[in-house]
Amino acid sequence: DADYNVDDIIPAVRNGLSSDGALYAAPFYAESSFLMYRPDLLEEAGQTMPEAPTWDEVAEIARAVDSDDVAGICLRGKPGWGDLGAAFTTVLNTFGGTYWAANDDGSIGESQVDQPEFKEALDFYVGLVQDAGQDDASNASFNECLNLYQEGSTAMWYDATVAASILEADDSPVKGMNDFALAPVQETDASGWLWAWALAVPQNSPNPEAGWEYVSWATSQQYLESAAAELGWAAVPPGTRQFLYDNAEYQEAAGAFADKTLDAMLAAPIDNPGTTPRPGLPGVQYVGVPEFQDFGTRCTEEIAAAIAGSQSTDDAQANCHAIAQEYTS
Repeated sequence: DADYNVDDIIPAVRNGLSSDGALYAAPFYAESSFLMYRPDLLEEAGQTMPEAPTWDEVAEIARAVDSDDVAGICLRGKPGWGDLGAAFTTVLNTFGGTYWAANDDGSIGESQVDQPEFKEALDFYVGLVQDAGQDDASNASFNECLNLYQEGSTAMWYDATVAASILEADDSPVKGMNDFALAPVQETDASGWLWAWALAVPQNSPNPEAGWEYVSWATSQQYLESAAAELGWAAVPPGTRQFLYDNAEYQEAAGAFADKTLDAMLAAPIDNPGTTPRPGLPGVQYVGVPEFQDFGTRCTEEIAAAIAGSQSTDDAQANCHAIAQEYTS
């Protein structure tokens, strides 16, 4: 479709939705992850945030800011491969850990959950949430952290870049009060995730031409312009087309987060998200094998139990290792 302008799709997103160089789904919106924070609350505690912080720096700031009224940071704690699993996996990656080694053919190899890098990441994540995180953290995901942040009940929040458009919306109680930093790192140069919500036409569709007509419109520059006319530029689906980030009206409306969102997406280490090879297709906050959905959900139930204080991190690690071994070949 010559009119679709596939070359305008941001390369990182296009590559993440391609197999053997061919795009298999069209992105409606895409995201990375970064750190959102309230500079005023940090300043009250005598803290400042680096533009590209380490997790150690973030943890130090969170513990300094944390009080009875305001949590230092909000992190996902709700079980699920795409809930707690997404945030924790980016921490695990940058601490040098992973879930499985990769066999030569890309299949799942030996479990790496019993390695010290996994324990270090697990202790760090659980300890930070318990020391300076939100109440009832084991039941918190995106929406719960969003509500706490908008209420002024947390000073920082690490999550999807798309949240910035909500925080800076005209009706947001914290509009104009926020700043954004790249996803924190430890042993890697970058750690933000990369994810696209995309549309595709099944091979058995009875009318693929009509399907593509809709998909091509809903993921096009024309759609972004139509959405802006209806909702305002700051609210259009972000992260898919370079057109949006070159658009002066979007930059004016979304200047607080537009370039930082794009920077986060371009920095997302999709082809090498950690320090060791892992099985499956490229992925940052997930492992690109079908088995990860079940493993990730079961393992994050163990991590959430550690966050809630109902078991130790040693037990959580041992239980996750046992689960990981079920899938090794």
